[in-house]
Amino acid sequence: MGKDYYKTLGLAKGASEEDIKKAYRKQALKYHPDKNKDPGAEERFKEIAEAYDVLSDPKKREIFDKYGEEGLKGTPGGGCGGGGGQNGPSFSYSFHGDPHAMFSEFFGGRNPFDSFFGRGDEDMDTEDPFSGFGMGGFNHLGGFPRAPHGRREAGPRKQDPPVLRELPVSLEEIFTGCTKKMKISHKRLGPDRRSLHTEDKILTIQVKRGWKEGTKITFPKEGDETPTNIPADIVFVLKDKPHSVFKRDSSNVVYTAKIGLREALCGCSVNVPTLDGRTIPVVSKDIINPGTKRRIHGEGLPLPKAPEQRGDLIVEFDIRFPERLTTSSRETLERVLPAQ
Repeated sequence: MGKDYYKTLGLAKGASEEDIKKAYRKQALKYHPDKNKDPGAEERFKEIAEAYDVLSDPKKREIFDKYGEEGLKGTPGGGCGGGGGQNGPSFSYSFHGDPHAMFSEFFGGRNPFDSFFGRGDEDMDTEDPFSGFGMGGFNHLGGFPRAPHGRREAGPRKQDPPVLRELPVSLEEIFTGCTKKMKISHKRLGPDRRSLHTEDKILTIQVKRGWKEGTKITFPKEGDETPTNIPADIVFVLKDKPHSVFKRDSSNVVYTAKIGLREALCGCSVNVPTLDGRTIPVVSKDIINPGTKRRIHGEGLPLPKAPEQRGDLIVEFDIRFPERLTTSSRETLERVLPAQ
């Protein structure tokens, strides 16, 4: 006759999901080898884990209820009426789990003995280890609440430092706003909470109009995961790409107009480009001295906190002096230009 998983957990057939959790919790604590040193406790602990593995899984439980252990495991004699499995399900189950990993996952990765039974050599109340603690205090995996005052808790896991990555953006992307998709690879724990595997993930970043260089976008706990850490946050830091035409000055953009000495002295008109592809003529009839600037209001980048408003487009003049003068040109300038 096969195993009776209900009997292993001290349950009757038809027990509810909550009854199964409570029974596993009670039996696993009672026979855990760290606390129960009786011969056979380790084997009993494994049987309890197998019973919970089957009864907590609706599909496995349904097959077990209909065909017993033999039908569940596809062994001869399984199925209804002992048909050698021919009348039973096409199913082959074998418990390959780690009972200690199951125990750790059930209690949320914490050691319940530290919280409830870490008081020297006191005996554990195996008949009712939860006396005085309402079920509302447990998490969805059956984990324990915070330890009462005066009892020792397991040390908390620490989170790794943030991982910083640059997010290069162009001035045009800051001007219009854009969506960036960044692919990352990070390590994740397997179901046993011990093995590691690498996962690829796409992180989507909505770059808003006018964001300043240095703006940080944080994705919590997307770093590598291990059994002993809390994954680091991944933080993308906005970085302006060099631009072929403009420089950025906060929410202003700067354009450098190159003019000759004659234009600086006699006046000129310069067609200044904008971020959205237009040109704006800037006319100067006055002398343009080195360091002169012209400001075109409202033609810069959107303001980060009020994107319907914009900074300015600043025109700086780079006066190109001639490398040499002919004798006649020099004499002409000497006559025309006033002596300082």
